[in-house]
Amino acid sequence: MWFSNRVRARVRVWTERATDRDRRQRRSIDAGRNSMHCLHRIAIFLSAFIFCGIAVAAEGGPRRPSPLDDPAFFPLAVWLQNPANARTYRDAGINTYVGLWGGPTAAQLAELKRAGLFVVAEQNDIALSSPDKDIIIAWMHGDEPDNAQPLPFKLGYGQPIPPDEVVADYDEMKRRDPTRPVFLNLGQGVAWDGWYGRGARSGHPEDYPHYVKGGDIVSFDIYPVVSPHPEVAGKLEFVARGVARLRGWTGPEQIVWTCIEASRIGNTERKPSPEQIRAEVWMALVHGSKGLIYFVHQFQPNFVEASLLQDRELFDAIAGINKQILDLAPVLNSPSIDDSVEIETEAGSSAVAAMVKRHDGVLYLFAVAMSDRGAKATFSLRQAEQSNVDVIGEGRSITLSSEATFKDTFEPYAVHLYRID
Repeated sequence: MWFSNRVRARVRVWTERATDRDRRQRRSIDAGRNSMHCLHRIAIFLSAFIFCGIAVAAEGGPRRPSPLDDPAFFPLAVWLQNPANARTYRDAGINTYVGLWGGPTAAQLAELKRAGLFVVAEQNDIALSSPDKDIIIAWMHGDEPDNAQPLPFKLGYGQPIPPDEVVADYDEMKRRDPTRPVFLNLGQGVAWDGWYGRGARSGHPEDYPHYVKGGDIVSFDIYPVVSPHPEVAGKLEFVARGVARLRGWTGPEQIVWTCIEASRIGNTERKPSPEQIRAEVWMALVHGSKGLIYFVHQFQPNFVEASLLQDRELFDAIAGINKQILDLAPVLNSPSIDDSVEIETEAGSSAVAAMVKRHDGVLYLFAVAMSDRGAKATFSLRQAEQSNVDVIGEGRSITLSSEATFKDTFEPYAVHLYRID
């Protein structure tokens, strides 16, 4: 199945990284044993200087400038794609690659830089010393360490990588380069406790608060439209659930990204529609995601690495979604206003989820229906006066009453974005 292919492809990274770490440890020497008093004092001074420099960088002092600090930048990525297609992906609003097969190599980094894209890459010697390393915005772990890992000689699957090992690997990457964040992608167990692909740790969500300590940017993937599991299939709200759980497990300084299904992956009977992709995207954003990664591989009925580039309907749809996100990037990157809206529906307040932002004196309310039943919603705002409510991208407006309320209808999994001057 397609999941097995992904895990098998990534286990190589963990093996190489562990080997590299062991080699570095064998080469290390203890400079503090120098018997000369003068050199001993110099060593202490230099050690303190280096430690303080690393601490300042890690705490956000004179660290490396990053597009992640730009309020007009919003990470829109594709997973494990060939840099030769970077310019075409850029036409769809993609600005970041996550993962480089067999790399990063010098040629891959140079190709992405020529295309004007950034990358989240594995930390190898080439990446650390490349003249094009300025496009690397984060280092990445091996994929889905929380899932059962392949055993040697195709003998099935063993245990997940323990959280302590993930954290130790994080510490090593930060030691080698404290100026960049570390990216960690987790599996569908983040959102679905019934996922059995974690081996003996299946049904143990208590592992995740420990896993997330191994990343500055933490992501996960679950693909409800194409899922073969009846408990998940068609239930887009699992995307929102995973984001909300990650936000609860991570600290305020950590960033959450979300993987979004953008192909049929391994399902020969269905693929996500433009409307379903848009719903998953805005469910993720409304619940606090600060970056998106589109998964565009197709494994069945035949393997196509860049299937999105062969699917004009989905390509155009994602290009439109991305354009709207980039237009709203300064808004999305601004702080949310908590407890600023009450939502009432006949199905209860959880039937529609919303997020409120204020930017340049304008109030924004982004809302999405959380089920396949739809809802009629009444929004009551605490920070608005009587005005027109512009429904972004729909060519219509709604009157905000003197009580700062307005009503709208949501079809199943519908998204409505409101601007209130």
